[in-house]
Amino acid sequence: MKVLDFPLAKITFSFVFGIVAAYYWLPSITISVLYLFIGLVFLSTFYLLSKKNKKLNLFFGLSTCYTSFCIGIIALSINTDSFQNSNYTHFKNAFESQHCIDITLREKLKSNTYNDRYIALINSIDNKYYSGRIIVNIAKDSFKNYFVIGNNIRTKTILQHTNSPKNPNQFDYAQYLANKQIYAQIYTSKVEIDVNKKIKKDIWFYASRLNTRIIHNLEKAKFNNSEMNVALALILGQQQEISSDIIQDYQYSGATHVLSVSGLHVGFIMLFILFILKPIPNTKKGSFIKLVTILISLALFAIISGLSPPVLRSVVMFSFLAIGNHLHRKSNTYHTLLVSILLILLFEPYFLFDVGFQLSYIALFSILWLQPLLKNIWLPKNKIVKYIWEGLTVSFAAQIGTFPICLYYFYQFPALFFVTNILILPVLSFIMIVGIVVMLISAFTSCPLILIQIFEKSIYVLNQIIHYVASFESFVIKNISFNSYHLISFYLFLIAAIILFKKPSHNKLIIVLVTIIMIQVSFIQTKKEIESKQELIVYNAKKKNSHH
Repeated sequence: MKVLDFPLAKITFSFVFGIVAAYYWLPSITISVLYLFIGLVFLSTFYLLSKKNKKLNLFFGLSTCYTSFCIGIIALSINTDSFQNSNYTHFKNAFESQHCIDITLREKLKSNTYNDRYIALINSIDNKYYSGRIIVNIAKDSFKNYFVIGNNIRTKTILQHTNSPKNPNQFDYAQYLANKQIYAQIYTSKVEIDVNKKIKKDIWFYASRLNTRIIHNLEKAKFNNSEMNVALALILGQQQEISSDIIQDYQYSGATHVLSVSGLHVGFIMLFILFILKPIPNTKKGSFIKLVTILISLALFAIISGLSPPVLRSVVMFSFLAIGNHLHRKSNTYHTLLVSILLILLFEPYFLFDVGFQLSYIALFSILWLQPLLKNIWLPKNKIVKYIWEGLTVSFAAQIGTFPICLYYFYQFPALFFVTNILILPVLSFIMIVGIVVMLISAFTSCPLILIQIFEKSIYVLNQIIHYVASFESFVIKNISFNSYHLISFYLFLIAAIILFKKPSHNKLIIVLVTIIMIQVSFIQTKKEIESKQELIVYNAKKKNSHH
């Protein structure tokens, strides 16, 4: 794999390291610009000198990487909302007493027991211009929720910081929100809200409206509620209404990736479009028509699914793959992916710290790199068996690649994931094709009842399979201790093992053995750190009402 020979690979890695450095160091924009200026001076100097003296090419390469590193730092600084003077975090008083806050609803979140929740953009506080993203919690009551995306609402309330975790090793929700540039929440009720009659009609408003129309047409067709919620997650990435029991089933069976719209779903859509466009000849004109159709279809899918970040990421990723394919650069698929990473992170550098982003790209790189090796282990003659085998090797390659990072974030491993994938692959392929057709028809009019029933029954079958596999709870290995030492050493081992597997040699075997020693060292180091620590932990428990 000669990815690193490609100049853009070095630039992308330097850029990513720049983002990581800025994330932990948080330099001011002025300092970032100063470093970039120094980098540009070196870059232009060595560029001119290396033209005359080829020996200076190394310094030109190093100054290119340094400049790229600085651009990564600047990209993160510019996209950190709290650095902007207009951000509400600078109005300290808003966190201490009630103020009149004017906001626009941008995205609907999963409701909890007490509140309907939204992400909103602040327009003003006490009629003074302020900006930034917040979470709005609107208390539930007996009346139907009539708010829509794009609503401008005004309420008198106090801004509240999201609490940091009160116990060690707990999920840091405050940090998770800060990565999404959300630094506060507000709590209000429908009685305390004034709704402006004028709705902000931007692309999010139209995307949400289209989404609402699809849901309305499905409800009209008497689509069973629990199946419909899974359908909306499968096709549109709308997980807001799925019950926690179903989510747990998908987690325990190792099929969580099915519920979150990612590369898998967008890949299905791309294959479906390519299948429809098969009659078009592969001439220069035909190939261009296919490319334009794919790009328009993917953009429409992003809009229908409500422009959520995971969908946008996957759409950008596959758009680049389609363009690369059109340019007949199959050997450079890695480079196409690197370009998509670079472009996405240039505009949204905080995506780098999003678990979904990390899993999407690691899974895709694993599939591209490892799947051809796994596929060649067995070459079945039967076409159907061959299709199932290829599907399984894709799933297995993705699981191998994402295994360490899943342990690092989720501390559990569903041992039956392979069984799940064997069972759900045929059903899932069918569901995706029927689902895309149903959603497309529902976006414009009522869908024929026969299609709705087929779609509903196939999701029911999928849920039953998932529930059956998840019922073997003893196969779910929980509470796995897995820290950053383990993560790095496991990935080094995986990379070394795949390189050895591709083209075995004595030196490569030595490297694999060294990485195995590194894994052992990481466990010894962790054990040593734990044993040398002396601490007393007093856990914070939630208050419970006692009834005597």
